[in-house]
Amino acid sequence: MKAKMKKSVLREYYSLAVLPELAKLHGYGNRHLIPYLEKIVVNSAIGADWDKNFIAEVERDIGAICCQKPIIVKAKKSISNFKLRKGMPNGIKVTLRGNSMYNFFYKLVSIALPAVRDFRGVSNKFDGRGNYTLGIVDHTIFPEVSIGKERRIIGMDITFVTSANTDEEGRDLLRLLGVPFRKKST
Repeated sequence: MKAKMKKSVLREYYSLAVLPELAKLHGYGNRHLIPYLEKIVVNSAIGADWDKNFIAEVERDIGAICCQKPIIVKAKKSISNFKLRKGMPNGIKVTLRGNSMYNFFYKLVSIALPAVRDFRGVSNKFDGRGNYTLGIVDHTIFPEVSIGKERRIIGMDITFVTSANTDEEGRDLLRLLGVPFRKKST
């Protein structure tokens, strides 16, 4: 039998504070129309200059950050300019849902992003359907990653997939959950 995970603090906050606020902001009559966070996808491209040790290191780091085993993404076709052959590993990704998604989100917003030097907020650009992708250049902002001499710095893309229909709804959802967006300069 599967052990039941403890309910996330952020999930409770969403239910108690974010849902009523979104309903008031956008005038939703039905609770099921209110946008929610469906999943978070974390991926990192490896590139062509990899070795087995590097792949294992990236897989271990991303797994430690997300608290879930990542999958290795392989090339679907050969591209000679990138020295890439079909079937070669070229990325690592993790899809988070449920409590693990909310726990990762909480860790990202409250611990990792404030650790970025000269941090002034994240971009306001959405994809047109209420989803948001955040690029992180240095994965060592997460506390699970130890900084060593021979360590390569890897970047990652974090995609927040929401049930929102518009960018405004998605932005309001993520802002209320705690994503520190940049202030628009006038």
